[in-house]
Amino acid sequence: MDLRFTEEQEMLKTSAKDFLVAECPKSKVRELEEDKIGHSPELWKKMAELGWMGLIIPEQYQGMGMTFQDGMALIEEVGRNLLPEPFISTLVASFAILAAGSESQKQEFLPKISRGEIKVSLAYLEENGKYDVSGITIKAAPRGEDFILNGTKMFVEMAHIADYLVCAARTGDSAKPEDGITLFIIDAKSPGITTEIIPTIASDKLCEVKFDNVQIPKNNVLGEVNKGYQALKDALRKAAIVKSVESVGSMQACIDMTVAYMKERVQYGRPIGAFQALQHLIADAWIATQTARYLVYEAVWKESSGLPCDKEASMAKAYTNEAYKFVSKWGIRLHGGIGTSREHDMSLYYRRAKAADCAYGGTDFHNEIVARELGFQK
Repeated sequence: MDLRFTEEQEMLKTSAKDFLVAECPKSKVRELEEDKIGHSPELWKKMAELGWMGLIIPEQYQGMGMTFQDGMALIEEVGRNLLPEPFISTLVASFAILAAGSESQKQEFLPKISRGEIKVSLAYLEENGKYDVSGITIKAAPRGEDFILNGTKMFVEMAHIADYLVCAARTGDSAKPEDGITLFIIDAKSPGITTEIIPTIASDKLCEVKFDNVQIPKNNVLGEVNKGYQALKDALRKAAIVKSVESVGSMQACIDMTVAYMKERVQYGRPIGAFQALQHLIADAWIATQTARYLVYEAVWKESSGLPCDKEASMAKAYTNEAYKFVSKWGIRLHGGIGTSREHDMSLYYRRAKAADCAYGGTDFHNEIVARELGFQK
């Protein structure tokens, strides 16, 4: 197992960093936070021209055909620079299409994703807030050649600008929550769909999506009816890894900013970084960042190699959830009062650390998966 980036991955990482620094500075991040749409079509177009949306989509669907591990080199820079675009949400939805879509569905949707022509988001959480499949309760009932969907999905990323939603719903009743789940790919502008942005600490444009007698053609079923669990599970596992990689990039940015500040800020006649107590605090933050990095990239390597990695993915997400909050908290404190202001970059990371904790499974949820993989049962 080699967790180091290859020369090609380093080049991708560097080019992504240069692009984001130039095209998405923190002033742009703040602008999009305040914007009610929270999306820049111009920035999205430039990303598409670089092939980012199709990075790990196979070449036969007009993607670049890179590995999952290749893609994570770019995702780390996305986290470092706090890219406020529906990039990760579209990537996660494409995992589900790749896993469960028919050949005709892949030919229809994946080239459009690769070219940046459509934005897609995964809709799975509901009002009960459960991350496991027992929380999926909204129902899609067959009617003739179609399904009729009713219910509400919560915290759907960038749903207000999505062109399509990959939605998990119940189409059958079973004693096992894993059974009876079906994935649908739904035109987000279908009659009966209403979307409302939920105010969040990170201003990250999570949405409540209501479905009122939404008609879904049967050919929009991803995979088999009642058998969507495995594809959803695989997509969410990859999503947890992606979010962990993004968080590692953000943690590294917090470390870099704080170390630089501690070397410049003078108090009592010397830089605050000269004080041993403060050195120990930033050392703890650095250790947490590096520990997260090794956990995360072991999961990345296993996923990219096609090896079982439910435990490793959940270890990475559970640890990174807490580590990102820890590192950003001490980044704020070591900056002092200025770190708490919305004008300072540290506050951007601090607020997003909590949002990252909630995305694709909280710490308790992933700890339960690790415990189950160790042989413990509920």
